[in-house]
Amino acid sequence: MKLSPNSAPAEPDDLLIRMHNQVGAAVDVTGTRHSSYWSCHGCGYGYGYSSIDHHVDTTRTRANHHAAECRAAFHRIP
Repeated sequence: MKLSPNSAPAEPDDLLIRMHNQVGAAVDVTGTRHSSYWSCHGCGYGYGYSSIDHHVDTTRTRANHHAAECRAAFHRIP
């Protein structure tokens, strides 16, 4: 199986955690310990940074649940 080019994207400066979805696309948790965001490089979905602070533990849990279910991998991005 050919992995997505998004399985090892450049690491942002505020990267806290990187995990991978079912097909190897990176799911990143970024931000700070008390205000974090997660984004999937496979399907493009993400969550966090709202009016309510998202502690890294909550964000990590949500990102992990997404990574466990997501099978998307952008193979060709224009």
